[in-house]
Amino acid sequence: MGHTKAAVLVVVLAVAVLGLATDGQAQLQNGFYTGKCRGNDVEAVVRGIVKARFSQDNAIVAHLLRLLFHECGVNGCDGGLLIDGTGTEKTAKPNLSVKGYDLITNIKTELEKRCPGVVSCSDIEILATRDAVNASTGQGYAVRTGRRDRRRSVATDVNLPGQDFTVPQAAAFFRTLGLSSDDMVVLLGAHTVGVTHCSMIKKSRLYSYGGKAGATDPSMDPELASTYKTYVCPNTASSDNNIVFLDDRSSASKLDNSFYKMLQRRRGALMVDQNLYNDGSTRWMVDRLANTDHFRWLFPQALAKLGEVNVLTGTQGEVRRVCTKFN
Repeated sequence: MGHTKAAVLVVVLAVAVLGLATDGQAQLQNGFYTGKCRGNDVEAVVRGIVKARFSQDNAIVAHLLRLLFHECGVNGCDGGLLIDGTGTEKTAKPNLSVKGYDLITNIKTELEKRCPGVVSCSDIEILATRDAVNASTGQGYAVRTGRRDRRRSVATDVNLPGQDFTVPQAAAFFRTLGLSSDDMVVLLGAHTVGVTHCSMIKKSRLYSYGGKAGATDPSMDPELASTYKTYVCPNTASSDNNIVFLDDRSSASKLDNSFYKMLQRRRGALMVDQNLYNDGSTRWMVDRLANTDHFRWLFPQALAKLGEVNVLTGTQGEVRRVCTKFN
């Protein structure tokens, strides 16, 4: 991850499967499951389970947003990330800290009781994420359904953007998904409810910026850098797993635009985030999202677009009976 070779590989892989995207997207539709679940409202069932979870644990919003990106960013939104076993996508290093699988399983179990073999695991991921965002913001948005689950889940397919990616590197990855650099800036706003760990920023930003021993990233607000080095991420191995909030801590559980305001103040924790403001090609978009309420409606639009990347529909793939294994 982060190597040129890996980036080229992901471009080649994505171009190879992009042919599936247009046909699949054309077959997705609003209310796909209406009348297909023995009189049950599939979307209402999902919504109820997600809302109950959110009321106990609002971190589920961040977990599902991350799960969705790690799902759709590898071979498309196909349920591949949910498969258990040796050498599956779930076992790839970037996915070891993904959470929220249990909620997807709970939803699938309930829907299988009501209408066996009807609702795909990939659609459940999309619906659950939408409903978590809705629970957090009070704002709903329409998503099209009708996805099928792919019979593939291979760890070596996983080449997601690294935490130190430049804007051109990150934008190249998003292009392979059919997403623009504007979409990228909006989708990285999911970090407004995210956390990372000191191990992700110590080397590149705090203690050996540019490979120089003791160097701190000059694009980081000096006061923030000092706080990290003194209290949160001291230069010892024991601090590696300490939590770093990707947004202002007071706003860390709210899906809002404060993340972009942090970037304006050079207080982004991850280099890939701060680079959005450091790079002139994306700075204007950061300013737009920080200075207006546009994030509120652009974020759901970008999520819906992400959720339609390289989908399978019709008779492609399968509808899994259990999300963690192929039929």
